[in-house]
Amino acid sequence: MRLITSTDDLAAAVRDLSTAPFVAVDTEFMREQTFWPQLCLIQAASPSLEVLIDPLATGLELAPFWELMDNKRVLKVFHAARQDIEIVYSEAGIIPTPIFDSQVAAMVCGFGESVSYVNLVKKLTGADLDKSSRFTDWSRRPLSDKQLHYALGDVTHLRDVYRHLQADLDKTGRAGWLDEEMALLTDPNTYELHPEHAWRRLKLRVKSRKALAVLIELAAWREQAAQSQDVPRSRVLRDDALYDIANQAPSTTEQLGQLRSLSDGFARSARAREIVEAVKRGLQRDVKSLPPPSDGAPLSAEASATMELLRVLLKAAAARNRVAPRLIADAEDLERIAVEREPDVPALKGWRREVFGEDALRLKRGELALTLSKGEVKAIGVAGGA
Repeated sequence: MRLITSTDDLAAAVRDLSTAPFVAVDTEFMREQTFWPQLCLIQAASPSLEVLIDPLATGLELAPFWELMDNKRVLKVFHAARQDIEIVYSEAGIIPTPIFDSQVAAMVCGFGESVSYVNLVKKLTGADLDKSSRFTDWSRRPLSDKQLHYALGDVTHLRDVYRHLQADLDKTGRAGWLDEEMALLTDPNTYELHPEHAWRRLKLRVKSRKALAVLIELAAWREQAAQSQDVPRSRVLRDDALYDIANQAPSTTEQLGQLRSLSDGFARSARAREIVEAVKRGLQRDVKSLPPPSDGAPLSAEASATMELLRVLLKAAAARNRVAPRLIADAEDLERIAVEREPDVPALKGWRREVFGEDALRLKRGELALTLSKGEVKAIGVAGGA
């Protein structure tokens, strides 16, 4: 086991890794107390070399590793790549390319929607992973041999997982399916954290367009504060407080202090004054330019029935193509297909349209019917349609 703590050793290791066709990569990080992830350990393994890199080692510069991540000749293999790529992007401003995400590949290859890495390794290689160090505080030094062996095991097994999944993709001709998913993961827009878009991540319902306008400004204010102070968003203001303030739109700190979602004395803080200013900015917005807020009302009977049929069709298409249903379409996709006239959703694009989307539209138009044959749901054409 090789633990790299100097820039010279890292540069030498990267020279060797750069000659390989692929490198399995994983990171260990902490972010419970911060907005930005704190990179604590990097694991990398090519077919012939395995290394651990300590980003917290005094004097270690990670420039050689960032060069490896940016090397277009070397495939970077991750499992659940999004957080790892987010770290590379936030630290170095680059997106690792090309990449292979074994979690997504497993869904393409029919291992289901929620197969864990432990179970995936077991199914593909027969190996049992030791997860006893899973909740390690990776920022503490020194790390024990047990912790280091645990961390290295993630990438040594990932090499074998990659080989199995790639062989399956080659056999089924679905490499192109995975390429579409990797395009999303390697798009910088996936990782850009624009404060003005922060409201879109919230799962809150507001009462009116005016409340939505205030929520947009509040979420942007919180995002800027969390980023600049490097603290979790909830440390600045909890989601339920955002919702309460957006709906009540207090115009003074005194009115703000009357909200039950805020602690006693909050109205006297500097943040209270900033929140009131954000509320005022929201109230000055042109509400006509905003989308109507979701009122939480149930779907119509017709739309609900259509969604239920679409769910059955989705499960049948997933089973027939041996792919996880969630990879084809999620609940939002199904609802939009059921309700909207021309929905712009992933389920109606690329390979998804081929295996599900086109039939979904035909089902909605009354051109398909569902039947059960020997326990299998099948779609059959309907003469004349609806």
